[in-house]
Amino acid sequence: MSGTEQKQWHFYLARCSDDSLYAGIAVDPVKRMEVHNAGKGARYTRSRLPVAMVYSETLPDQSSALKREAEVRKLSRKQKEELIARKATDNS
Repeated sequence: MSGTEQKQWHFYLARCSDDSLYAGIAVDPVKRMEVHNAGKGARYTRSRLPVAMVYSETLPDQSSALKREAEVRKLSRKQKEELIARKATDNS
């Protein structure tokens, strides 16, 4: 990657073993899930393994990903579930 190329960032939602949802950002969300499931990710997910990615969005930069994460964290559980369901419907 040259110095002028920017990494794409991803916002993701992961469903934990207790059915809670965890919001995060990463350059490589698949690798991040591996880190979470190895017990080396966020403290929140360590006691709620395994976790599975249920939603993701690609964003142009880290700032955009952080803003999207903050936006989604403010949503109710029902709204987050609707977001997940809508994405699943779009992909089918």
